[in-house]
Amino acid sequence: MRGCAPFFTGMGATSHPTIPLSHLAERDGQPAKFRLLQQVRHAIRTRGYSARTEKAYVGWIRRFILFHSRRHPITMGDAEIREFITHLAVNDRVAPATQNQALAAILFLFKQVLRKPVGFVEGIVHSKTARKLPVVLATDEVRKILERLVGVPRLCAVLMYGSGLRVHEAVSLRIKDVDFERSEILVRHGKGGKDRRVPLPQSVAGALRKQFQRVEKQFALDLRAGLRGAALPGALSTKYPNADRELVWQYVFPAQRVYEEANTGVRRRHHYHQSALQRAVATAVRDARLTKRATCHSLRHSFATHLLENGTDIRTIQELLGHTDLRTTMIYTHVLNRGAMGVRSPADRL
Repeated sequence: MRGCAPFFTGMGATSHPTIPLSHLAERDGQPAKFRLLQQVRHAIRTRGYSARTEKAYVGWIRRFILFHSRRHPITMGDAEIREFITHLAVNDRVAPATQNQALAAILFLFKQVLRKPVGFVEGIVHSKTARKLPVVLATDEVRKILERLVGVPRLCAVLMYGSGLRVHEAVSLRIKDVDFERSEILVRHGKGGKDRRVPLPQSVAGALRKQFQRVEKQFALDLRAGLRGAALPGALSTKYPNADRELVWQYVFPAQRVYEEANTGVRRRHHYHQSALQRAVATAVRDARLTKRATCHSLRHSFATHLLENGTDIRTIQELLGHTDLRTTMIYTHVLNRGAMGVRSPADRL
């Protein structure tokens, strides 16, 4: 069958071909034809999916194979898919979005890698969908969090609240994408691979300029030490071989440590890790003694809600957040700071 991984000789308790655990581990030195997960990675990359999607899909496909006692997926079909996806809802009690992601990964495996047609999988028990309202902070609560942050975490937090950036978008900003003259930030390859423009808070412009100066000094030292600049997205490194040695392509918030690329051995400096930012914000929330379970994403939620409260139209907010569907943005109309549904409680009239 064209494009599919070959059968394996290992036999389990049933008569079905099985995949050895060593093959699922994708160890170096194995023949490429035996690496099913490598074929999955190749199919994902040729379609331009993000690295996070690749990691999620490979993880779910690995779990799917192990769930069915390492049987080769070419021997499976609708029944095995239904059994696994239903198991996630009934036994693991995963969220609906998680279940949908797992199903998308497995369908990708069958349709794009194995070239095995799979129709609509009927009989799946779906996870219960519950609408959850986002955690939104009051202006004073945002101020308390920012007061307890310093350095790079504070700058990133201000951008998440003042520009509506996601965590990854904030830490992976490049110098060329910050426009001080137009007071805007160009977000490249956001969720869904979409670009968008967002406002640059003037309150943080001075601090960002100083951050640029620190990056320029560090970059000069790195070049003298034999390091290359930040890795370029996609195939830009082939089109512009020396662009990584230009300041404009460097991250606004570089990491403290350098790393070595596994394939080339080139030493580079990645961007500030999002987990470090998340830990810093969590500590600030705890130190501020807030009663809300606020996270980095709560700053983005607060950005949208506060704009709506100040009269910004919902379509503009949709564009600033990068939402494809207006219904996703409409959730913020339910969390306006006016009480539930804008109704005054009768207890306030007593």
